[in-house]
Amino acid sequence: MSKRAILAGAILGLAAGPVLAGGGDPAAGKKVFDEACFACHGTGAAGAPKLGDKAAWAPRIKQGMDVLVKHAMTGKGAMPPKGGRMDLSEQDIRNAVAYMVSQSK
Repeated sequence: MSKRAILAGAILGLAAGPVLAGGGDPAAGKKVFDEACFACHGTGAAGAPKLGDKAAWAPRIKQGMDVLVKHAMTGKGAMPPKGGRMDLSEQDIRNAVAYMVSQSK
């Protein structure tokens, strides 16, 4: 692969937004969070860890993105699968989780 092709790929990757390990795009996830996750993760309803609460998120973050995404996809505790938004794709959920993690480190 040429240096030009590698550079072009890197630039395109940066243009797509920052990606956390696990494939989530926090920038895209903010929209999903605002539309689907804020009601509980913005307020702490039903024991949901609030966005930005480092102490509540630390043990969850240690489990890794795949575990967090699995819990969001299948439901955990009072949270229904996909936060009740069955129209969301796995990538939408992964992006929302990436956003919450990025704001809660």
